[in-house]
This record gives sequence, C-alpha cells and structure tokens, in this order.
Amino acid sequence: MTLAHQAAPSLQLAVNVLDAQSLLAAFGAIGIAVVMFAETGLLLGFFLPGDSLLFTAGLLCAGGPATTPGHMSLPWVLVASVAGALAGAQTGYLLGRRAGPAMLTRTRSRKIREGAERAADILQRYGHGKAIVLARFLPIVRTVLNPLAGALAVPARTFTLWQVVGGLVWTMGLVLAGYGLGASVPNVDRYLLPIIAVIVIVSLIPVARELLRSRHARSLDGGDA
Repeated sequence: MTLAHQAAPSLQLAVNVLDAQSLLAAFGAIGIAVVMFAETGLLLGFFLPGDSLLFTAGLLCAGGPATTPGHMSLPWVLVASVAGALAGAQTGYLLGRRAGPAMLTRTRSRKIREGAERAADILQRYGHGKAIVLARFLPIVRTVLNPLAGALAVPARTFTLWQVVGGLVWTMGLVLAGYGLGASVPNVDRYLLPIIAVIVIVSLIPVARELLRSRHARSLDGGDA
C-alpha cells in the first residue's frame, strides 16, 4: 500500500469547522447542536458559521428523498438547532453570572472585546428583551451578549424568556428559509456556495453598521472634546 493510499482516509476525515458543508457532512444534526451550543454559550465559538450552517442544513433537508446522499431530516435539524442554541445561551448566561465582567475584560481576543462593547451598547440602547432577541442575528455579538447579560445581572427570568424567543426565531427561521428555497428551486444545491457567500455577507452587514456607528460616535466625541 502506498503512502498516498494510507493518507487518503485521514484526508477524508478532515473537517473544516469554518465550512458549513464540511461540518454537516461529518456530523449531521449532532454537529448542528454542538456548533449552536459553542457559538452561543462558549466564547471560543465566535468564529463558527452559525447562520450559514442553519441555512445550509435547511437546504439539505429539501434535497430529495431520505435516500439521497447528504439529505437531512427537517424535524431532527430543527430539534438539534433549537436545543443547541437555547442550551448554549443559557450556559453562557450562567458562566457570565458566576465569573462576572472579568471573564470578558481579561480576554486577549480583540474581536471578543469589540463584541462585548457592541453587546453592552445594544443592551443599553434597546433594553434587555429587544437586545437579547436582536443579538441572535449578529455574529460575535450573539456569542458575547449571553455571558455579558449574566455579568450585568440581567434578571434570569427576563433573560430566559427572551433568549428562548430569539433562539426559536433565529434557528427555525433560517432552517425553514433554507428548506423553502431548496423545495422551490430545482437543483438549488448547485448554487450552494454562492448562496452561503450571500448569507455570510448579509449576516456581516449589521456588524459593519455597528462598527461605523461606534466610530462615528467616537469621532463626534473627539470633535466635541
């Protein structure tokens, strides 16, 4: 057996955690639950492809009969998505409540620090309920807001209520949107990469807007000073 044949299995088992298709092909619905939990409950998960993963999973659920390669079960995808997202958010909140603000201020990640600043601004600007729901749709912010809410002592009942509302709307909305597109457009899987690229770009628009707003506000403060 040649070295090329020996290396082939390891190459097939390699998983790119930044690629939604790779994650789904390797782990299926279980992978969705794990990614949702990590992205919303652990600060280490801010780089994971939550939006594109949910939408892609919905597309694969509409990809023909259950015997089709890559096909996924819509009920299982919905259950895994919701369970991972809700459990992750609640875990992040509890971690923030126990560790306090120090958990966020001591991090060496510039993205997490910037995400914490945006999350704090959103909490102050929109109030607890609306901010917790909106954060679900903002990459990085949805990772940081949950522990920040715990650190800022947002009432547990308030957080739980609105994180459940936001989690249901976010996960089920994206999965069903992907499913609807896959069911209405024949052979839509051929255009999967461009679709995912559009999703990623759209999901980054709110982040870019928040960055521009914060920079504009800082420039105004500097000008006033």
